[in-house]
Amino acid sequence: MTAHPPVAAQRGRHRPRRAVTSSAAVAALVAGAALTGCAQQRDSDVYTVMNSSTDESYHRWDAEAMARCGKRLGLRIEQQSVPAAQVMTKALRMASSKSLPDIVQFDASEMPTFAEAGGLVDLRTLGLETDEIPRGIVEFGSYRGTYYGAARSVNTLALFYDKDILDRAGLEVPATWDELRDTAKQLTEGKRYGLALSAGGAEDGVFQFTPFMWSNGGDETRLDGPQVVEALDYWKALLQDGSLSKSTVNWTQADVNDQFMAGNAAMMINGPWQVETLNTDESLHWGIARIPVPRAGDASVGPLGGAVLTVPKSGDEDRERTAGHIVACLAGEREQLTYALNSWMVPAHEKAAAVWRDRVPELDALADQVAEARSRTGRLGAGWSSVSLALQSAFQSALTGQSSEAALKRAQQRAASGNRGTRP
Repeated sequence: MTAHPPVAAQRGRHRPRRAVTSSAAVAALVAGAALTGCAQQRDSDVYTVMNSSTDESYHRWDAEAMARCGKRLGLRIEQQSVPAAQVMTKALRMASSKSLPDIVQFDASEMPTFAEAGGLVDLRTLGLETDEIPRGIVEFGSYRGTYYGAARSVNTLALFYDKDILDRAGLEVPATWDELRDTAKQLTEGKRYGLALSAGGAEDGVFQFTPFMWSNGGDETRLDGPQVVEALDYWKALLQDGSLSKSTVNWTQADVNDQFMAGNAAMMINGPWQVETLNTDESLHWGIARIPVPRAGDASVGPLGGAVLTVPKSGDEDRERTAGHIVACLAGEREQLTYALNSWMVPAHEKAAAVWRDRVPELDALADQVAEARSRTGRLGAGWSSVSLALQSAFQSALTGQSSEAALKRAQQRAASGNRGTRP
């Protein structure tokens, strides 16, 4: 989803592709707002959080958390929810009119664009600590070493499998690429495919490709490198085996989950946002495991997904400081655990994550996967968007006939052209 998330994807719903906004355009809009302050007169006891919690359950959970934090801090916190694809454009419009909310929850892949423009406050200067947050999650909310975004929970991808189908076939859960290919081939029967994944021309597909690229030693700074080519060739091999549906080039992560639940796929690559839907079918006995790796002993490195809470610069240091207290409460250990148990995501805080493991042991493999996961924007920052768009085009070309090498060579050229002038 998110990219999305993909928020990587909320409850598995497909999110429209986000518009790519140039860093220069963002900088011009954001700098003006930060330098001149807020044009609006604001109630000193009312603070606003803009997020993408348009889903009824997520909106309710956030409202309840904000009410609890507001009570503790002696103020009122109002929630303003807009579709995930519109958060950045909405924030830019509000920046141009100097009416930004006190807190904005950005998808972590978009946060660097706003940070690069100088529009966000360093959360450490507002008193937020990161001592008990894993390094990868701190980097997930950082840009060029500065901590701008606090995650309440994070997600990543895992291998979901139908326990009954594997048991009837007498097969073990695959752990390596060779095992996954062989198992998927054996489980492909009739109208059932061995594996389902998203390779669509949107961030969903890129999100799903990163575990294969990264676990194989590939790097987003060189899309035409041999490790990336090998990873895409692996996807092509699964397709050529008949283990993947040809429709995989059009599927979102929500579509993948639909196929799995309908019995049309024995395994799938997907994330924890699907758990609530999976659990609605009591006859479906599913399990999860780490995403298989090229060779036994390799680390399974997936993408961190989710959103981060940020404090936009407003020129009003007192409000920024109070906004920091709100972020600290919403992203605190207690609220993280509550949110994660509701949403099936993994808490960002180490102590909360330990309690979460005890409460939902069936998702323990997901927590292991999160421990190795990393941010999509960690190396390229705002330049990730150009890489994502280039990869999306490469999937469509390679999985419909072009060689992986040629498709990724073109992708590297597109990404380099899109990132020309962007700081690393």
